[in-house]
Amino acid sequence: MSEWVERARALKGEIEGARAAMDSARRLPDDLAAAFAKAGLYKLCVPKAFGGGEVAPQELAETLEALAEVDASAAWCVMIGATTGALAAYLAHDVAQEIFGPADAIVTGAYAPMGRAVRDGETYRVSGQWKWNSGGQNSTWLLGGCLLMENGAPQKGADGVPLMRMMLTPARNVSFIDTWHTGGLWGTGSGDMAMKDVAIPAAHTVSLTDDKPHVASPLYAFPVFGLLALGIAAVASGNAKGALAEFAAVASGKRMPNGRTLAERGVTQAMYAQAYADYSAARAFLFAEIASAWSEAQQGATIGLAQRARLRLAATHLVRTSADVVRQVQDFAGGASVFLSDPLHRRVRDAQTATAHIMIAPPTYELSGRVLLGGDATTAEL
Repeated sequence: MSEWVERARALKGEIEGARAAMDSARRLPDDLAAAFAKAGLYKLCVPKAFGGGEVAPQELAETLEALAEVDASAAWCVMIGATTGALAAYLAHDVAQEIFGPADAIVTGAYAPMGRAVRDGETYRVSGQWKWNSGGQNSTWLLGGCLLMENGAPQKGADGVPLMRMMLTPARNVSFIDTWHTGGLWGTGSGDMAMKDVAIPAAHTVSLTDDKPHVASPLYAFPVFGLLALGIAAVASGNAKGALAEFAAVASGKRMPNGRTLAERGVTQAMYAQAYADYSAARAFLFAEIASAWSEAQQGATIGLAQRARLRLAATHLVRTSADVVRQVQDFAGGASVFLSDPLHRRVRDAQTATAHIMIAPPTYELSGRVLLGGDATTAEL
């Protein structure tokens, strides 16, 4: 077991103790976020030069899985902060140190270009509203993806594609809107955030398509969207692993009218074996593609589109298989599992909500299939 997985497992009691507060406030409590920061979990992907872990992608996935075995919402917030940390490698040293260097740094936001940015000398004037701002209310800095505007219209590159950059700003410049009323992942606080005419220095902005990392490390040769997708999959995987364990405990203790336990029924045994195999196979697919992509990154090579496509496909497959597995075991658990207080009910609603993320949504199958069949895609898509 790695040091990072051990750190994650050591926080089990604090996560469980915070669960009621997470549910009622629909966000991560500040003291739990502070515990994650103290353990260094938000800095898993931050370069070592700025006090980060700069971990290998497999270690990132295993750490997030360990958190999600306890609670998917808590793991999701760490996942967003951890993967956002990779952006530190794209910033000038002094800027990266300012944003990501402090021990209590938590940086989150939304990559989708829902904002508008107008260049004004060495700054951008930024306005917009972004959805899915997971963990934002715990953050010290936030980012929002923006279209670059000129004369009221989006600027376009030589390929005709609109130009986009991610804008980083201190949390004091952002307002939060209470829109997070959902079926699952209650504790992530993934409501909207907004900026209105915020001045952001150009040095505090990043383009994943036009900029190159300043830190020479295999981790930053790895696609950032690939990190995000595998992070989502790791949360879903840990949630499913937890559900399988919880069902096994229920099935061993629940007795049927004939005196046999639920676990002694042949139909239960067959279902559980199939669910376990489906989950294990999907997880193995993801970790095989992580290893393959990581091997390319360690050689200093640009990770090719086919490899990026397989990584996204494997992440999507694991998220959606995990949701199916959790639904299967909850279905067999019986009537008790329909109550909101039941652990398996939480697992189901969190699993289903995770499937909505654009990184692992159904269109990913079309994108991956197109590339695997010899078609084309851009690195911005993968």
